[in-house]
Amino acid sequence: MNTDSFALRHIGPRENDLPEMLKTIGVSSLDQLIYETVPDDILLKKALDLDTAMSEQEYLEHITELSTKNKLFKTYIGLGYNQSITPPVIQRNILENPGWYTAYTPYQAEIAQGRLEALLNFQTMVTDLTGMELANASLLDESTAAAEAMALLFAVRERDKKKNNASKFFVSEEILPQTLSLLQTRSEPLGIELVVGNHEEFDFSEAFFGAILQYPGRTGKVHNYKDFIQKANDSQIKVAVAADILSLVMLESPGHFGVDVVVGTTQRFGIPLGYGGPHAAFFATKDEYKRSIPGRIIGVTKDTDGNRALRMALQTREQHIKRDKATSNICTAQVLLAVMAGMYAVYHGPEGLKYIANKVHNGAATLANALEKLGFEQANDTYFDTIAIKTDATKIKFLAEAKEVNFYYPDDDTVSISINETTTIKDLNKILSIFSEAKKKDFQKLTSLKTGNKIPKEVSRKTDFLQQEVFKSYHSETDLMRYIKKLERKDLSLNHSMISLGSCTMKLNAAAEMLPLSDPMWGNMHPFVPVEQAEGYQTILKKLEKQLTEITGFAGTSLQPNSGAQGEYAGLMVIRAYHESRGDHHRNICIIPSSAHGTNPASAVMAGMQVVVTKSTEEGNIDIDDLREKAEKYKDNLSCLMVTYPSTHGVYESGIREITGIIHEFGGQVYMDGANMNAQVGLTNPGAIGADVCHLNLHKTFAIPHGGGGPGVGPICVAKQLVPFLPSNPVIATGGEKAITAISAAPYGSSLVCLISYAYICMLGVNGLKKSTQYAILNANYIKERLNGHYDVLYTGERGRAAHEMIVDCRPFKAKGIEVTDIAKRLMDYGFHAPTVSFPVAGTLMIEPTESESKTSLDQFCDAMISIRKEIDAADKDDANNVLKNSPHTLQMLTADTWDFPYSRQQAAFPMESVSENKFWPSVRRVDDAYGDRNLICTCDPIESYMEV
Repeated sequence: MNTDSFALRHIGPRENDLPEMLKTIGVSSLDQLIYETVPDDILLKKALDLDTAMSEQEYLEHITELSTKNKLFKTYIGLGYNQSITPPVIQRNILENPGWYTAYTPYQAEIAQGRLEALLNFQTMVTDLTGMELANASLLDESTAAAEAMALLFAVRERDKKKNNASKFFVSEEILPQTLSLLQTRSEPLGIELVVGNHEEFDFSEAFFGAILQYPGRTGKVHNYKDFIQKANDSQIKVAVAADILSLVMLESPGHFGVDVVVGTTQRFGIPLGYGGPHAAFFATKDEYKRSIPGRIIGVTKDTDGNRALRMALQTREQHIKRDKATSNICTAQVLLAVMAGMYAVYHGPEGLKYIANKVHNGAATLANALEKLGFEQANDTYFDTIAIKTDATKIKFLAEAKEVNFYYPDDDTVSISINETTTIKDLNKILSIFSEAKKKDFQKLTSLKTGNKIPKEVSRKTDFLQQEVFKSYHSETDLMRYIKKLERKDLSLNHSMISLGSCTMKLNAAAEMLPLSDPMWGNMHPFVPVEQAEGYQTILKKLEKQLTEITGFAGTSLQPNSGAQGEYAGLMVIRAYHESRGDHHRNICIIPSSAHGTNPASAVMAGMQVVVTKSTEEGNIDIDDLREKAEKYKDNLSCLMVTYPSTHGVYESGIREITGIIHEFGGQVYMDGANMNAQVGLTNPGAIGADVCHLNLHKTFAIPHGGGGPGVGPICVAKQLVPFLPSNPVIATGGEKAITAISAAPYGSSLVCLISYAYICMLGVNGLKKSTQYAILNANYIKERLNGHYDVLYTGERGRAAHEMIVDCRPFKAKGIEVTDIAKRLMDYGFHAPTVSFPVAGTLMIEPTESESKTSLDQFCDAMISIRKEIDAADKDDANNVLKNSPHTLQMLTADTWDFPYSRQQAAFPMESVSENKFWPSVRRVDDAYGDRNLICTCDPIESYMEV
């Protein structure tokens, strides 16, 4: 037993389990199983060119050494990123706690009430500070949230007859540069014309449907937008505002002035900089736009007993339902970071936030006053945290970097300085020493902060915020620690049992992979520092790009997309740019199989493409004849095919090379969705199947934790002809020679969590990566054979094998009155999170065990499924009072004085002996989704403050 082997710890089944598992499957060796599963013509003929595996100890020494190459200067760049203080109680109990970071998206609400409550706190915090009626549970970053705001306002303009043909969108010149780049990326495919200018000179003509403002502005100035917003409202022009959330503690909320959307980032609320991410953006809007708002919304409803319960609201508006009719393709949120930001507000409360905001503002005012005494001109007559000094920027830059300080230099004559929560009087004196040296003049050292008064009275905050009980109750560490634990106990995460979600790959997120995330040498790096200060990050990110390029069989990689949906969009935009570079502007047809995930058609529409759906055969494969017919029909305008491999049905389609060949024959490119890369690494790759671009879900195959629904990372890997078009960033140079504009706000997306995937690849090494894929296939086929005779698997390969996942058909049980949802809820009583429900086929369960689960875990899950099958057989379709329909069963039910059910308490709560050893109690009974959608409540205000519709 090689205890240095990370693969030994990562892969679940033991060597002595292998013979029995292979016997159950009916093969003599792992090689035979792979031969019977993966088409021979796509198998790699040689091993990947990757390093051999490091041990955990070797990796931790390696990553520590690399961290010392990062130079952590005191940084006052701002531009939407400001160092903040992560309260240790939140760092230890949430960021570093697998009970929080290994949870899945809360689609199964009854076992996710803790996360849902934390997200409801986040939404309440956002609505209060922005002054809006409704907020979602986070988006990816401020710039992409601003782009989503533009898209929403464009989509809803049709409600106004005067504006349904308007296509111009005004962008204030005060907007952050990365946000402008994102708006440029998103606007062009949708037919939106951006007009950048001074808001004071805007003409409010009928050609405009919307506008976006920055509050405070890019240069730090606090503008009074009241007149602009009033004139826009009078002209039926919708207004979005990108706001600094900490400044809203002192500035009046944009909603108070009548805007339509407010976006921003909550990074200042205790989230590490992480060289650009991950951070939780916010998106708040009016109630009338609730069916168009992107992302997830957490809402209040009731359970079977009428008790308060939470769940994800209005899911019918999302891309997985609306597909190409959706207003957004967004699938991943930033739940873990939103939970942290919400807890930051809970911990500090309104008075604590006021103290922090005032300290920041006073620090800026104190510095400005001292610099003026030195003889410098400070250009901002109003500001919250950012001052603008008129001087020789080149000279200051030289002196500042010599003293390990970073400022922002918007032009040769301006030095911009953004004060943050961590800035001390000592820091302010160091800044003054730089400017005094430039003046060759002594300065008087600061000993205290002066009270700032640079916020205009017209926009100073007069409305209360965060008056709900939760923001007043947990201000000691003891109290907050217990509150966080109370919520954690309501959630079923990977630290409790297997989460066998098909397409979502809930594998081990190893502790060694996670440890560097808490290291300030990685966490405190601003994304816009000069690249030579980020040598450690640059080394890792370039190496990770090279590793992913090799794994996919392609020629180049961009790490910028910070979710799978962003990766899809980025891949399509690169294809679009490639066609346009060849003069093929007319190529806009995107062929998508009918089984594809809803993000695929939504992404295609966002990229300005027209979706054509191709049929599936009875075996669940792409109908090649239908594909060829459609490719030939649209050959003059064919842009691309979007394909998932192995298929969404859990099958390695043997005709994949013929499929990709057809698309190339008619001038198209092939985009491969990387959701199922866990069945490819080391065995085959997108290059081998004939694809041209793929996105990779690093939060699936490459071990970044799902975090309760995010963070996610979705880099794209591309063939040689597409490398020149990889995305750029307006502040730090990235991308190819003909780079498209930005896909995400930060140059390298969510860089901090890329460390996890780098660790995963380094510690598994070339052999461990391949072995992981083989064991993922082994585990899936073991479950398939164990369930044989109890459940039917809907699709298999030509030799009867599943890939890394399978679809179990639950539709026959309708004859017994049992729906797939009943099985999903009953699994909670057995201590398991349900597999993926009704995707991609309604009435089914898609099961993916991953390579990380042991044979013991697989057997416990199979035993539970077999036990449930017996309960189905015993059910009476004419009597809904049975153990399945009443599931899940709560502790409150089991301990009640009365028991009015035709089965025992034992059967309800402890249906198998193994359950009693590790019982998980759902905290609510089955939730009522329809009631919650009819009576939409999305904040933690007292229920009495709402009237039932």
